Amino acid sequence: MGRWFGAGVLVLMLLWMPFNAAAAEVLQVRTPSLLQVGDHNRTYTVRLACVAVDPASEAEALAWLKQELPRRRRVNLRPEGSDDGVLLARVTPLGEERDLSQGLVAAGFGRDTCTSAQL
Repeated sequence: MGRWFGAGVLVLMLLWMPFNAAAAEVLQVRTPSLLQVGDHNRTYTVRLACVAVDPASEAEALAWLKQELPRRRRVNLRPEGSDDGVLLARVTPLGEERDLSQGLVAAGFGRDTCTSAQL
């Protein structure tokens, strides 16, 4: 009985660990579309994919994004590409469905720059 229990616990730990390790932490919100995130001992500059923030709404968009992403908030990154060493990604806070690009668009601070074929 004890051997099977130990093996079951080991399997559960191995299945759980990749999900826990896949999340990154927000270290800083730099602009309404640019983040600094960390993953263990690495840091990344991440630009939100598929959103263009309206220049007239930048201050409000920045405040909204900082409210959604307080320091150390854990997020999942879905890479869409890169631009001059900056990762372009869909960023979703853990436990939420909608990514932040969609949130900025829904809040009226920007527009979606991706076509439905790319989604």
